[in-house]
Amino acid sequence: MRMLKKRIFTTLWSLPLLTTIIWFGEPWLFTTFVAIVGLLAILEFYRLVSRLKVSPIYIFGILWTLFFIVIRNPLLPDLIEPYFDFNLVVPILFSAGIIISLTALLTRKEKFNAFPAWAWTFAGILYVGWLLGYIVALRGIEDGRNWVFYALFCTFGSDTAAFFIGRAIGKHKLAPSISPSKTWEGAIGGLLGAVGVSFLFLLPTPITLTSQLNWWQAVVLGLLVSVFGQVGDLVESLFKRNVGAKDSGTLFPGHGGILDRMDSIVFAVVVVYYWVVCTLQ
Repeated sequence: MRMLKKRIFTTLWSLPLLTTIIWFGEPWLFTTFVAIVGLLAILEFYRLVSRLKVSPIYIFGILWTLFFIVIRNPLLPDLIEPYFDFNLVVPILFSAGIIISLTALLTRKEKFNAFPAWAWTFAGILYVGWLLGYIVALRGIEDGRNWVFYALFCTFGSDTAAFFIGRAIGKHKLAPSISPSKTWEGAIGGLLGAVGVSFLFLLPTPITLTSQLNWWQAVVLGLLVSVFGQVGDLVESLFKRNVGAKDSGTLFPGHGGILDRMDSIVFAVVVVYYWVVCTLQ
């Protein structure tokens, strides 16, 4: 009950804040918000990695994480194109990042764990920066605000249903070596929760998606969001198990840290983004 009260309290203050930023944050406020989330997340990631006696390249990792988030802002192509081919920006960032970070290894006093440090540095950039960047890209497409709400609320619905159903009737372990508390019953409940929330976006509300989704698409996409969101949750659980941590942080009482809250979301947002781009754009 104490943990449940903390979860409810955290939801009561964080959900209205998140909703307000998504609704009114076009385009730079939302990008700035996601960049701040990315900054806190990459710091959590590298702090956890340090438990492995590995020291990531902090400044480089932070900068490239922010680059890959901000570069997805929909206004940037118009600002850059008069001076430079925007299509080259991401390949240049990747290539420059590899060269600069490998060169930086030569200057480190600690040579023994140099390449594990480099690998973990880039792992954080890709996991946090590259994947979080998709939520900025999703916000920038047509009806992007509603699609961001869809990705987030379906993920929240999946997580919430999985939590309560798993606690109530869960008996069969889903992945005991990774996350002992997760069950198959909870996972199925998560699927139903995501589909249920998906159907809500077919109703005539300010965030409706009736012109982009029909009922069977709402079922399929809701299932995909839940499946990939739960996979993302397990991936982060595996990461925490590898570094010997229960939670990634304490920023959200009852929920953990930034990584604990974004683990499902970053996988789900990628699915929603490519669904929209490949089927509707």
